[in-house]
Formats: sequence, C-alpha cells, structure tokens
Amino acid sequence: MLVGLLSLATVTAQAQPQSAKTASLTKNQQDFVDLRFGMFIHFNIPTFMEEDWADPDASPTLFNPTKLNCDQWAKAAKSAKMSYGALTTKHHSGFCIWNTKTTGYNVMNSPLKRDVVKEYADAFRANGLKVMLYYSILDTHHKLRPGFITKQHVKMVKDQLSELLTNYGEVSALIIDGWDAPWSRISYDDIPFEEIYKHIKSIQPNCLVMDLNAAKYPAEALFYTDIKSYEQGAGQHISKETNRLPALSCLPINKTWFWKTTSPTEPVKDPAVLVNDNLIPFNKAYCNFILNVAPNRDGLIDDNALTALAKIGEIWPGNEGRAVLPVFDAPIISTNLAKHRPSNASWSDDMWIMDFGNDDNFKTAWTSNPAIKKPWYEVVFEQEKPFNLITILEKQPAITKYRLEYFTGGNWKPILSGTDSGRAKINRFNTVKGSKVRILIDGFTSPPAIAELGVYNEK
Repeated sequence: MLVGLLSLATVTAQAQPQSAKTASLTKNQQDFVDLRFGMFIHFNIPTFMEEDWADPDASPTLFNPTKLNCDQWAKAAKSAKMSYGALTTKHHSGFCIWNTKTTGYNVMNSPLKRDVVKEYADAFRANGLKVMLYYSILDTHHKLRPGFITKQHVKMVKDQLSELLTNYGEVSALIIDGWDAPWSRISYDDIPFEEIYKHIKSIQPNCLVMDLNAAKYPAEALFYTDIKSYEQGAGQHISKETNRLPALSCLPINKTWFWKTTSPTEPVKDPAVLVNDNLIPFNKAYCNFILNVAPNRDGLIDDNALTALAKIGEIWPGNEGRAVLPVFDAPIISTNLAKHRPSNASWSDDMWIMDFGNDDNFKTAWTSNPAIKKPWYEVVFEQEKPFNLITILEKQPAITKYRLEYFTGGNWKPILSGTDSGRAKINRFNTVKGSKVRILIDGFTSPPAIAELGVYNEK
C-alpha cells in the first residue's frame, strides 16, 4: 500500500465547502446513482433545423414553440418512472433558452419571449422530479472556440453559470459538454476547469459537476468530473462487470439528440431493450441511465415517444435493491503540471520513447525496453512547483512496486513508495515543491508502459 498517502476521507472532507446544509461529495454521488433514471431533454435552436449542430448565426426568430408545455414533459417522465430531468440550456451554437443578461442571443429575443429554463424547472419540481441542467462550453456564436478564447469568455461562462445556479432553485447536477473533447478542442486550461468547478460549488455546494467528455480518461478514476459519463452514440460503453465509480450513461430514444421532421414517424428505441439491456444492468453497476426525449417544434413530446415512455414505466419495476458505491478516490480537478513538459527515462522499447508518457493521450505510452531491470521515468518543470498528487496511468497493469521522488535543492527526495498493482495509481501526499518528479520502478510483471504520468497541485 502507499506510504505517506492522505486518507480518502481527509481528502474528500478538505474538498467540500463548509456549510451546515452541504452534504459530502460521496453522499451526493450516491444520491445521484440512487436516482437511477432520468430524462435528457435536447431542446434548443437546433430543434428548428435539420442538423444537431446549429448555424451559429441562426436568427432567434427561428425559436418559436407555439404550444410549449413543460408540464407535459414532466408527466411523460413520471410515466416512465424517471426521477429527474436535464435540459439543454445552451448548446454548441450558443443560444440561451433562459432570461440571461450575458448576451442578446437568447429566448427573450425570440417570438416565444418566455424563460424556458424556468418553466422546465417549475414543472419538473411540481411533479416531484429533480432538476439538472446541460450547458455547453463550446459556443460558436460567441466564438468560444479554439484560437479565439479570451478572459471575457471565461467571465461569460462564470456569469451564465451564476445565473443558472442562482435563479432556478436547487440544481442537482450540471451536465457540461464541449470541454476537452476531440471535436471541440477546448482544453481544461483554455477554460480553467478548477476555477469553474470551484465557482459552481461556491454557489451550490451540492451541485454535481459532470463533464460529458471525461470518458477520454481511464475508467478507474474520476478526472475532471464528479460522475463518470458514457455517451453510447460516441462509442463510450461502461463495463457492467468492472465499473466501481458513480457513472452516467446516455442515449437518445430517437436516432438523433434533437427533434427532426422524421421523428414522429420513425420507430423509437424498443422499451424492453432500454429496460433490460440498459436501465436494469446499469443500475446494478452504479450507473444512472439518462434517456434523451426531444420535444418537437411545438414544444411537445411526440406521441410515439410518449407511448414508449409509458411502456417503460410498465416494464421497469423501479424498486431493485440499492447499489451501494464502493470506496473510490476523490475527483482530480486541477491542471496537470506534467502535460507536454520535457521528460526523460531509461531505455525505451522501439519508438515508444519518453514523450509518449505525458502527451495527454491515453492511447500512447512510454514503454520500457525489456532489457531494463530497473526502469525509471521523470518529468522536468521550468521551475520549482508545489504539488500534492501524482497519477500513474498504465497502458496495462504491470507495475507492482515503485517509488516516487522529487528534485529540490540539488537533491532527489522521497515522496512515497507504493505497491498498488492496479492500472490507475492515484498517489496523494502532503504538498512538496520541486523542479522534477520521477518514478523508480522496482517491481513489474511485464515491461512497464506508462500512458500518462500526471502531477497536480490539488487545492
């Protein structure tokens, strides 16, 4: 086991805002898993187009759901025995469907002139359902995209989240999209994750922060999210056998996330398949299932989707035993100081040199040459930096015994030694300050292959 490792309970307690009404993060994560089943609601300006990615210059006049009825949505969710909803407050093209002061590109300048987020939140609460909100970091209308991001963009994100978390009552979770995704290319440094995470928790400490793109990271740990998410349509599938983290799996009942003109006449997904192949096994694997149901251009859910939801409610008993989460490590939220820094190592195998061990790509790895009996790997900073967390993510589990050291004042000093044989090794310790970090590998079952060595200063 790890020598010098802070206890998980201590780390988690330190991470939580101090409030009499604030639950522990682990309790909020368990509560989320216990919710089991919810309704994703993709409803925004793409509803009025034939593409899910809307024209960023589309006029607000397009958004005109003349029969909008959020109570219908809520009652449809109840018919399926769902326990919450999650509405797309802003999608990738930047149109806000709440009464925001941050931009004129919003619903109040549409023919509707009604705050959809408020009507949704009020309707779902009135029907006994929890309220969650979806928010896209990527915003093509406001040029919040690679090459254009400014401090004003960071302020806009914080101001918009402040409005959503202040004006609409308790928000159980924010489902954030477009962050550190290969298609958005907005890193956790471009829009600083830790700063935004703390901002959210400062307003609503119990609000879970869920990054939809965190599936890029290994399934054994929570990186940049309170809940591990899996978007099935993007090829992200949870392991029902091995998952040990609070998780979310999402899928649309239609072929697409937003409503299309073909949606009312095309078959929706089979309710029995959704229950037996998704909902029931996911719940047993600590995973909440969120099914997207897209309202049409009138602002109503189509009859075929309504029928399917009611059928789900008939098939699914909804009262299986509670899946109690195992012990797991707290989320990692700060910047990876080792990412793309110069690195050194003992002799590598073939082309897999040291640069692959901290390139922010978990599909590549520095691989030790089979001839080396005592492999080592180090990362060099431009100056001494404080840090208190080192992660070792292997391509496959091989390392069984290792030591971590840091370089300061011209000498290498020990941090801890470990015997964790898992693929993801999360090492927390009291803060030290150094200009280099290295791992000395004393035991392994096959030549070590480090996909990513991360160094963090968690606050």
